[in-house]
Amino acid sequence: MNTSLFRKNERIVSQKQIDELFSGNGSHSRAAFPVRAIYAVGGRKEGAVPAQVLVSVPKRRFHHAVDRNRVKRQIRESYRLNKHILLEAIPAEKSVSVAFVWLSDKHLPSAEIEKRVRSLLTHIAQKINS
Repeated sequence: MNTSLFRKNERIVSQKQIDELFSGNGSHSRAAFPVRAIYAVGGRKEGAVPAQVLVSVPKRRFHHAVDRNRVKRQIRESYRLNKHILLEAIPAEKSVSVAFVWLSDKHLPSAEIEKRVRSLLTHIAQKINS
């Protein structure tokens, strides 16, 4: 599988999966301001991808959709460029769900967002292996 792409099956779309991730049962949280990662490790189903991602930018932070969409695009691109950090750390029988939530009401340069996402992915990868 080409890891330089961000395909639809790598996105969390199931409401049940979202509820499980945010319920707090077995999920963990880590912030690298202005991004918070909420993640949960579980068993991998047959044919499933090892990691799935959700990106959320609350309306409370940016009132205009164009601003929310820009930040979501920056986070998705940062994840796409650095997901190898996470994928290399996931054992064959496990899967990881990650939700990235934006915490600030200011825009940041893409390089700064990428640095924060990379640090979150590195932390998650270390926690999976420990």
